[in-house]
Amino acid sequence: MTLADRLSAYQPYALAALRIMTALQFIEHGTQKFFDFPPAAQPFGDLVNLIGVAGVLEAIGGGLILIGLFTRPTAFILCGFMATAYFIAHMPVDFWPVNNRGDAAISFCFIFLYLVFAGPGAFALDNRRG
Repeated sequence: MTLADRLSAYQPYALAALRIMTALQFIEHGTQKFFDFPPAAQPFGDLVNLIGVAGVLEAIGGGLILIGLFTRPTAFILCGFMATAYFIAHMPVDFWPVNNRGDAAISFCFIFLYLVFAGPGAFALDNRRG
Protein backbone atom coordinates (compact mmCIF):
# COMPACT_ATOMS: atom_id res chain seq x y z
CA MET A 1 0.00 0.00 0.00
CA THR A 2 1.48 3.32 -1.06
CA LEU A 3 1.51 6.53 0.93
CA ALA A 4 -1.01 8.03 -1.51
CA ASP A 5 -3.38 5.11 -0.88
CA ARG A 6 -3.07 5.51 2.89
CA LEU A 7 -3.68 9.25 2.70
CA SER A 8 -6.65 8.79 0.35
CA ALA A 9 -8.42 6.85 3.08
CA TYR A 10 -8.60 10.07 5.09
CA GLN A 11 -9.90 12.23 2.23
CA PRO A 12 -13.52 12.44 3.52
CA TYR A 13 -12.25 13.62 6.91
CA ALA A 14 -9.93 16.22 5.40
CA LEU A 15 -12.82 17.46 3.25
CA ALA A 16 -15.02 17.69 6.35
CA ALA A 17 -12.32 19.69 8.15
CA LEU A 18 -12.11 22.09 5.20
CA ARG A 19 -15.92 22.42 5.09
CA ILE A 20 -16.30 22.98 8.84
CA MET A 21 -13.45 25.47 9.24
CA THR A 22 -14.53 27.42 6.16
CA ALA A 23 -18.10 27.56 7.48
CA LEU A 24 -16.98 28.80 10.90
CA GLN A 25 -14.96 31.60 9.32
CA PHE A 26 -17.84 32.46 6.99
CA ILE A 27 -20.40 32.54 9.80
CA GLU A 28 -18.13 34.95 11.65
CA HIS A 29 -18.72 37.53 8.88
CA GLY A 30 -22.48 37.23 9.36
CA THR A 31 -22.39 37.45 13.15
CA GLN A 32 -20.18 40.52 12.88
CA LYS A 33 -22.81 42.25 10.74
CA PHE A 34 -25.79 41.36 12.93
CA PHE A 35 -24.40 41.11 16.45
CA ASP A 36 -21.14 43.08 16.16
CA PHE A 37 -19.34 39.92 17.26
CA PRO A 38 -16.46 39.90 16.85
CA PRO A 39 -16.50 43.70 17.12
CA ALA A 40 -16.10 45.39 13.74
CA ALA A 41 -13.56 48.17 13.20
CA GLN A 42 -16.41 50.24 11.74
CA PRO A 43 -20.06 49.48 12.61
CA PHE A 44 -22.23 48.36 9.71
CA GLY A 45 -25.17 50.62 10.60
CA ASP A 46 -28.40 50.01 8.68
CA LEU A 47 -28.65 46.38 7.62
CA VAL A 48 -31.67 46.82 5.33
CA ASN A 49 -29.50 46.85 2.21
CA LEU A 50 -26.94 44.64 0.47
CA ILE A 51 -24.93 44.35 3.68
CA GLY A 52 -27.99 42.83 5.38
CA VAL A 53 -28.51 40.37 2.54
CA ALA A 54 -24.83 39.45 2.78
CA GLY A 55 -25.19 38.89 6.53
CA VAL A 56 -28.15 36.56 6.01
CA LEU A 57 -26.29 34.54 3.37
CA GLU A 58 -23.19 34.37 5.55
CA ALA A 59 -25.02 33.34 8.72
CA ILE A 60 -27.59 30.93 7.29
CA GLY A 61 -25.54 29.64 4.37
CA GLY A 62 -22.53 29.22 6.60
CA GLY A 63 -24.65 27.33 9.13
CA LEU A 64 -25.90 24.93 6.44
CA ILE A 65 -22.36 24.33 5.23
CA LEU A 66 -21.20 23.81 8.83
CA ILE A 67 -23.67 21.00 9.50
CA GLY A 68 -23.38 19.66 5.96
CA LEU A 69 -27.04 20.08 5.04
CA PHE A 70 -27.87 20.87 1.39
CA THR A 71 -24.14 21.36 0.95
CA ARG A 72 -23.94 21.34 -2.84
CA PRO A 73 -26.77 23.80 -3.61
CA THR A 74 -25.78 26.05 -0.71
CA ALA A 75 -22.15 26.04 -1.79
CA PHE A 76 -23.25 26.90 -5.35
CA ILE A 77 -25.20 29.93 -4.12
CA LEU A 78 -22.40 31.04 -1.80
CA CYS A 79 -19.80 30.65 -4.57
CA GLY A 80 -21.79 33.03 -6.77
CA PHE A 81 -22.37 35.36 -3.85
CA MET A 82 -18.64 35.58 -3.13
CA ALA A 83 -17.79 36.17 -6.80
CA THR A 84 -20.38 38.95 -6.94
CA ALA A 85 -19.16 40.44 -3.65
CA TYR A 86 -15.60 40.50 -4.97
CA PHE A 87 -16.52 42.36 -8.15
CA ILE A 88 -18.92 44.78 -6.43
CA ALA A 89 -17.00 45.60 -3.25
CA HIS A 90 -13.33 44.76 -3.81
CA MET A 91 -12.37 44.97 -7.47
CA PRO A 92 -13.31 48.66 -7.87
CA VAL A 93 -10.89 49.58 -5.05
CA ASP A 94 -7.77 48.13 -6.70
CA PHE A 95 -6.88 45.47 -9.26
CA TRP A 96 -4.72 43.40 -6.87
CA PRO A 97 -6.60 41.29 -4.29
CA VAL A 98 -3.99 41.89 -1.60
CA ASN A 99 -4.55 45.65 -1.97
CA ASN A 100 -8.35 45.59 -2.27
CA ARG A 101 -8.73 43.15 0.67
CA GLY A 102 -10.64 40.71 -1.51
CA ASP A 103 -8.40 37.70 -1.04
CA ALA A 104 -10.79 36.14 1.49
CA ALA A 105 -13.71 36.55 -0.94
CA ILE A 106 -11.71 34.81 -3.67
CA SER A 107 -10.73 31.97 -1.32
CA PHE A 108 -14.30 31.49 -0.10
CA CYS A 109 -15.54 31.52 -3.71
CA PHE A 110 -13.22 28.73 -4.83
CA ILE A 111 -13.65 26.64 -1.68
CA PHE A 112 -17.41 26.77 -2.16
CA LEU A 113 -16.96 25.90 -5.84
CA TYR A 114 -14.91 22.87 -4.78
CA LEU A 115 -17.65 21.81 -2.33
CA VAL A 116 -20.20 21.91 -5.16
CA PHE A 117 -18.28 19.16 -6.93
CA ALA A 118 -16.67 17.29 -4.01
CA GLY A 119 -19.67 17.20 -1.67
CA PRO A 120 -19.61 17.61 2.09
CA GLY A 121 -17.19 14.88 3.16
CA ALA A 122 -17.60 13.09 6.48
CA PHE A 123 -19.75 14.20 9.44
CA ALA A 124 -22.45 15.80 7.27
CA LEU A 125 -26.23 15.57 7.54
CA ASP A 126 -26.36 15.14 3.77
CA ASN A 127 -24.83 11.69 4.27
CA ARG A 128 -27.83 10.66 6.38
CA ARG A 129 -30.46 11.99 3.95
CA GLY A 130 -29.85 9.17 1.46
